[in-house]
Amino acid sequence: MTKNKTNFKHISESQLMITELMLPSHSNFSGKIHGGHILNLMDQIAFACASKHSGYYCVTASVNKVDFLNPIEVGELLTLKASVNYTGRTSMVVGLRVTSENIRTGKIKHCNSSYFTMVAKDDDGKSVPVPGIILTSEESIRRFARSIVRQQHSKKRTSRFNEESFNMEEYMHLFEDSNSKIELK
Repeated sequence: MTKNKTNFKHISESQLMITELMLPSHSNFSGKIHGGHILNLMDQIAFACASKHSGYYCVTASVNKVDFLNPIEVGELLTLKASVNYTGRTSMVVGLRVTSENIRTGKIKHCNSSYFTMVAKDDDGKSVPVPGIILTSEESIRRFARSIVRQQHSKKRTSRFNEESFNMEEYMHLFEDSNSKIELK
């Protein structure tokens, strides 16, 4: 594979879209499309988008919140769109949007959106630098900034609930109206 020699790429150079007909074999016991199948497709397009941008094989480092907003029916067309929203030194955040279309009515539903953090790897499995992205619109700047803020919040969450620094008393009020029972020994 030819490695990219430039330092920056336009977002449009790696954007991808796939559309797939949802078949009965993709459904769960309730007759809707299985969430695991959707996640698999999301991971595939995130991989392809990140690999196309970086010129390297990429692995999924994390997935930020997947909410299934609307059920997907057998016979609908599922469309997944992927775009690099953020580039770090060796990682990229790929934004995904999933919609389904009823072929008979033409009605389109937003099914979910998510952010996959992908890391570029060389042939030895070592992380390698990726090209940056060229931001050409207010929307691309918003997405890049949102990724930075999301990373900062993630670091705060991780440190706040670290086993060594967690202070149980600070959080006891959260259990007042919860469906839980505390029996400390």
